[in-house]
Amino acid sequence: MAADKAGERETPVLSPTVRIPAFWIGFVGMLGAGLAWALLNSVNSISTVLTYVGLALFLALGLEPIILWLVRHRIVRPWAVTIVVLVGLLVVSGVVVLIVPTVIRQVQDFVAELPDIIARVSLSGWARDLEEQFVGVVDIDALFNSAGAWVSDPANLVSVGGGVVAVGAGIAGFATGALIVGILTIYFAATLPGIKAAAYSLVPASRRPRVRSVTEEITRSVGRYVLGQASLAAINGVGSFIFLTLIGAPLPALLAFVAFLGSLIPLVGTISASIVIVLACLAASPGLAVVVGVYYLIYMQVEAYLFSPRIMNAAVNIPGSLVIIAAVTGGTLGGVLGAIVSVPLAASILIIVRRVVIPRQAGR
Repeated sequence: MAADKAGERETPVLSPTVRIPAFWIGFVGMLGAGLAWALLNSVNSISTVLTYVGLALFLALGLEPIILWLVRHRIVRPWAVTIVVLVGLLVVSGVVVLIVPTVIRQVQDFVAELPDIIARVSLSGWARDLEEQFVGVVDIDALFNSAGAWVSDPANLVSVGGGVVAVGAGIAGFATGALIVGILTIYFAATLPGIKAAAYSLVPASRRPRVRSVTEEITRSVGRYVLGQASLAAINGVGSFIFLTLIGAPLPALLAFVAFLGSLIPLVGTISASIVIVLACLAASPGLAVVVGVYYLIYMQVEAYLFSPRIMNAAVNIPGSLVIIAAVTGGTLGGVLGAIVSVPLAASILIIVRRVVIPRQAGR
């Protein structure tokens, strides 16, 4: 009887099989897919807002080294933020008042003189040599005549810009976005310690010191990079304006502004802006284009071996090959803004790998 009871105890008890109708499986699956699609659509709808927030946080991190420098010199943080914001507003106002009207006027002059520029280029010696080399293959003179006739029609120039209404809407949208980014930047700069403290409070207490250390290193790296890249862009813009004005290049303010914007993009930006400037000077004179090309070749060497090591090495300590890959990838995915933020993002990932991933693999 004992053996019978043991056998009875060893008999497994089978649980009843639960059958779910196929309709409910399909319904729940479609409901999950619909929620995922709605979530992705919502994120896409607010992508502009997310871009504003990310850019403002990026700029606030760039102002953080200046604010901390003022704090170290016995200025309380609220006053340090106020001083930085006021100086920034003065700089932006000065740029708007002094440079923007000049750039607009030079663009208007360039558009008005564009037919004459094309006519002068078509009569230049190198254009004639080009026509003789391609005689019977391409009618260079006809191409120049067609280009001159096309740019002489104001309707064509308006269509290139997307129309007066589109241009006005673009300017209004840019002004609105700049205002939003400016307000968010001031807010983030004033409350950055509180934002970081709130983020640290969400981390388990055992991991908080390490997370705080890694985060502080990342924010310092990003802030120094933004400040350093802005300094390099300012040096290139001011130097370009002085040089182009001294040699009598066309549209010096506009071309200097192009040089400034190009230098905001790491590595490839300065080269791309230099090519644009040289081509613009080529329309005026081949000799002038050669002089400008030589200047930018010299400047790029000075920037690579003098300015950049002194300004950027303390900011982002990453290999040059990784900088190139990050800049190209960021530019491909996010345009100019993606190229600008790609290098500090790559530096942040590299810091996480060095401070977190490698020690964890080593068992530390």
